[in-house]
Amino acid sequence: MPQHVADDKQQAHRRLVDRLEQQADDIRRIVSGLGEDKLALRTIPDKWSLKELVCHIWRVQQVFGGRLEAMLAADNPAITSYEPEGDAEFEKLTARPAAESLAGFLADRARLGALLAGLSPQQWHRSGRHPEFSRYDIHFQVEYMAHHEAHHIYQMFQRRMPLGKMPH
Repeated sequence: MPQHVADDKQQAHRRLVDRLEQQADDIRRIVSGLGEDKLALRTIPDKWSLKELVCHIWRVQQVFGGRLEAMLAADNPAITSYEPEGDAEFEKLTARPAAESLAGFLADRARLGALLAGLSPQQWHRSGRHPEFSRYDIHFQVEYMAHHEAHHIYQMFQRRMPLGKMPH
């Protein structure tokens, strides 16, 4: 592979790691300054609260972290789809205090970022067999996670507005 192509791929991987770090900072900023009562408040009826959104993002990160470990440990492992409805682990996360959930998410994000930053270009393209995607590797999964998360961060931004001004 020509050096400039390899450099472009490494830059793309670094941008994904940076994006996940930035998104974690966005989540921290959006929920900062609010107590448990406001974080648990559903500002849009029948839609997740800020706390529930943090827990969902954390839970997806846990699921994707397990997939990443499987793809690093085995050649082309089977990857199961994640269905958030009825996920008992998500329910356990939402039962915790919001500050504890946020701290857990941020600690796990730091570990994930360090793991991803240390992957070789070849490791970024270790694959798995996913029932919904014909091509599924670590790079695809991390990019998918970043886009999924960005959607929920936008929802968090909207749901924060009725609760007062956000810190800058």
